[in-house]
This record gives sequence, structure tokens and C-alpha cells, in this order.
Amino acid sequence: MVTPGSRRTVPAAAVETIEAGEAAFPIDPADLIAGLGRGLQVIESFDDEHARMTAAQVHQRTGIPRTAVRRHLLSLCHFGYAATDGKHFWLTPRVLRLGQSYLESARLPRLVQPFIQRLSAATGETVNVSELDGHVVVYVARSNTPRVVSIGFHAGARVPAHVVSTSRVLLATLSDKALQKWVAQHEFAGFTASTVVTAETFIEQVRQARRQDHWISVGQLDVGLTGVATVLRDRHGACKGALSMTLQSAAWPPEQIVTRLVPALLETAQTLRPVI
Repeated sequence: MVTPGSRRTVPAAAVETIEAGEAAFPIDPADLIAGLGRGLQVIESFDDEHARMTAAQVHQRTGIPRTAVRRHLLSLCHFGYAATDGKHFWLTPRVLRLGQSYLESARLPRLVQPFIQRLSAATGETVNVSELDGHVVVYVARSNTPRVVSIGFHAGARVPAHVVSTSRVLLATLSDKALQKWVAQHEFAGFTASTVVTAETFIEQVRQARRQDHWISVGQLDVGLTGVATVLRDRHGACKGALSMTLQSAAWPPEQIVTRLVPALLETAQTLRPVI
């Protein structure tokens, strides 16, 4: 079973595609540093199931030549981002600086924070803002719920896209052709008996989310949790992320979510349009 935040092995044939990435504007290949891209691949190859690896294992997961992998690993150790016992390698807490730099410098989390705090105070629930990173939903902002104990995802959490409501509203902004391509490349792993594991069902849910401008998911990742989300757009209509809540299913029947929480989410999203 795939766990939240886990990553699949990157086949060798896909290395160049991943290294190329997707840019908002054309980049001259002569300006790229291939070694930097491969170094980031090495970092991303570590996860909960592969916390300590040899250079050979990293080579198997990335497709990068073994000699190059070892040099990248030793360089990461030298700069404090990894450690080794001479055979196995593992990441150090310094790697968290990379994600923290985004959270502290990115424009979206800072702009939405006052708005999601007000929404949280009005509803008594935790509010999140997230973005789609390939086939994973990444949470970039979170409100502080008025409750002593809150549920939901902390900023920086990464969750397989198909198990959360946010993926439906984010993918709803794509064309049907782009959606079909995304689904064809996605791994629909099951987490509960309610998890959507078929491409056809998922596509229909995305299309329905497109029609109604929100989505409610029940028991996809945890049988006791419900998620509700809507898309965040800027003044030009471009998708900038998703606004969502994670709720205790027992406390929020679907009809109450529709009548009480969905209007509040949509209103906040509309208020944010001129801001983001």
C-alpha cells in the first residue's frame, strides 16, 4: 500500500523528462545545470520506505549512473544535507530548509493567511490552502483552528492527489485532454474502502466538481474524515490553488456542509480573487 507522501521509483527513461521540468517561459538548454537537477532527484528519492539507502539503491530509484549518484550523495554530506556511515546514506534535518524557504518567501501563503484565519474563526474548523505538485497535493498554508485539538494537514504536508477533495477542484481547471493525460499517469492506490481507485470514476468526479465549483470527499484517506474544497482563482481566472477544510464526518453531515460551509468557502475564494 502506498502511504501519504511516498513516491514511486523514477524509471531511467523518465529522468530526462523530469530534469527538463515545465517552465512558464522558454529556457535555453545551455543555461541549465543538469547536475543540480540530478542532485534534487537524489534528495527526492528518499522517503518513509527508503529512509536509508546505498548509492546502488539510489541509482535504482533514479536511473542516474551509480558513480554520479555517489558523488551527489557525498556532496550532500559535505554540505550538511545528508549523512553516511560509509555505506548507507540518509537525509539530515537541514533538508527542511529547502521547503521552509518556500513557505517563508512564497507570495500565496502570506496573502491568504488573514483570510483563512477569519474563515476558520467563523466556522470553527481548520482551513487549508494547497497546490498540485504533479500527482501530489501539497499544503502551503493552514489556519489555526479555535479548537484545542484540530485536524487537517500542516503546511508542507504532501498527500496522494486522488484521496483529497482538493485534487478534484484543481484538476477541474484543466482541459479534458490534460485531465486524461494526468489520470493515465496516476497511481490510484487504495487507503480505505471508499477510496476512488478507478480512472473513470475519478474523471467523472472531476467533471462534476467543474460544474458545481466545489467538491466533497468522504472517507477517501481516513474513514472518519470528510474534505470539502473549492478552487482559488486570480482576477484573470487562472487557478492559483485550492481552499479546503478537513472535517470530522460524524460532526458534519453532507447536507450541512453544502448549506453552511460551501457558501463560506466560495465567498472567501471570491474575496481572494483581487488579492492573489
